[in-house]
Parts: sequence; structure tokens; C-alpha cells
Amino acid sequence: MAPMGIRLSPLGVVVFCLLGVGVIYHLYAGVISSRIAALRQHRTVDLRELLALSVEAALQGGREVRRVREENVFEKSKGKAKDGANERLTMANLCSHKKMYHLIKNTFPYLQVNAEQHSRVGAEETGAWNRVIPADLQPIGEGRAVAADDITVWIDPLDAAHEYSENLQKYVTTMVCVAVNGIPIIGVIHKPFTDYTAWALVGSGANVRARSSYSARSPRVIVSRSHEGRATRFIQTALGNHTQVHSAGGAGYKVLALLDPPVEQQERADVYLHITYIQKRDVCAGNAILRALGGHMTSLKGEQIDYSHSAGAANHGGVLASVGLDHLALLAKLQSADSRRER
Repeated sequence: MAPMGIRLSPLGVVVFCLLGVGVIYHLYAGVISSRIAALRQHRTVDLRELLALSVEAALQGGREVRRVREENVFEKSKGKAKDGANERLTMANLCSHKKMYHLIKNTFPYLQVNAEQHSRVGAEETGAWNRVIPADLQPIGEGRAVAADDITVWIDPLDAAHEYSENLQKYVTTMVCVAVNGIPIIGVIHKPFTDYTAWALVGSGANVRARSSYSARSPRVIVSRSHEGRATRFIQTALGNHTQVHSAGGAGYKVLALLDPPVEQQERADVYLHITYIQKRDVCAGNAILRALGGHMTSLKGEQIDYSHSAGAANHGGVLASVGLDHLALLAKLQSADSRRER
């Protein structure tokens, strides 16, 4: 008697095949996903390369800012910013942001780059960086490898946009900052109308330095033009009526005012204070440069500003920046004045 065999109907054959394919797919997908996860864990970026790329991005953005100004391209208002000042969306902003954003993403596509939404549209005509370390960056020595997933890059394609629209060129900068686990490590501030660039890599070097002395008894405090009156009253309550208050445009410009750069028409200040909301991309680069020089930039409550992508783009706690002064003592005076004001 012949052994009985198992016969599958055509439908059964199809089901059996589909089950087999499903098992194979899940096994394969599991292997692939684990390999991708492993690659992401081991993917690193050299910080010296990232500094050189950041400098190049700021320079390329600056060329666009200058080109658009020279061509006198139309600019339009974006409306009111959260601090009450008029924001302007300019062709310079768009062109600069496009250059900076795509240069970084074309070179390191897996990095998180915090950019305004409009920078994400348009053709990617900017090529990748050539990975050549410029001569002025060579002295900082070997770079440090950092996990790519720990890095957030912040770009500001046109700092002092309002002043730019008024042709107040000295205040205008383009900036790039690199934060590692939320801490600013690389800062680049470029002044396109004077071709001056300040840069720093915390723990490795900088091409700028702090001044030899700062005034603690009668400090010169630099604030934003948009809220000079409010800031002056608060500062003189905290630090005394003898305190000099000077207003200027652009967060990058204000940080440079604390240093000793050979820049024409650059005012000097002992303290930089911002009392209202400000975008993190405006202050990240300056924060990194000050940290590299032993300085400080905190909120008005003394909190460190978190520049990780998950922490959001806005800083609501104000800004106090100093180098060469007792930062904690300044904070204590400001907080004391603030508590008296609230009573």
C-alpha cells in the first residue's frame, strides 16, 4: 500500500509561500536594522574637520549677504518678532542660509542641522566641503572624534537682519555653532563687510583672545537696540547709575565687543546682557567662543543654555555674557534687582 502524502490545495501553497516569505523578511529586516544601528553608534565626526567646515560655511554665507546688499535686492518684512522688533525676511537671509545649510548637509548628511524652515527648500547647488584644513587652523593640532548622534549644528545666516535692512553693515554677521550633547564646542562668527572671522574650538584653540582687563566697578554693558530703554533701567538698578549702557545690533557683534579683535568700528564692552526671548542660533556661536576663552554665557538665572536639538530653538531666560569678570557676582546683582522690582 503506497504511503499517504500531504497534498496542498493551490490556496494552501500560496499561504505557505507567503508565510515563508514573511519569516525570511522579518529575519532579514532584523539583521539590517541591527547593522544600521551599529553603524550609527560607531559613526563619528572629527571636530577639527567640523570647525573647518563651519568656517567655510560662514564665509560662503557671508559672500551671499554681501552680494545681495551690493545688488540692492528687494527685502520684505516678516512682521513682529517675539521681543517686539520688526523681523525681516531678506533675499540675503535666504541665499546665505541655502549655501550654509546645504554645504554642511552635503558633507555630513547624517548631522542634525538646526535651520529655519525656508532653508530646506530649493536645489542643493552647493557642493560638499573639500576636507582641506586651512593653514590658520593647522596649529590647533589633531581633532577629536565625536559620535555624530551627539552633535547639533546651529546656523545663523544673517544676524542683525533689521540692521542689515538699514545698511548698518558693522553689526551684520553670519554664524555657525556646533554643540555636543547640548554644550557649545565650536563657534564661528564672520563679519561679511570687513572679512573678519572669529573662531574657537573649546579645549583646542581660538584665533581671538580676551582683553587684558575689564571694568567691574563701572562696567560698560552692551544691549540690543530694540529694548535699550528697559535694559538701561534694569541694569542701572542692579549695577548702579554709574554703569554705562550702549546699544548695538546683532548678538554676534555684541559677543565680539567683549573680546579684543582687530575689527574696525567695533565697540568695546565688559558685559553683554539680553533681557528677553532670543533664538539659540543667535547666541550659540558666541557662547562657544566665550567658553573657549574661559568666559561664561548663561540665562539671567545662571542656568546653562541647552543647545541640543530636543531642547528647542528658543531661549526664554535672557542672556548674561562675560569674560574676565566674576560672572556669579554679576548674576547675584541682577537677580537681586529683579526680585526688588517684582515686590
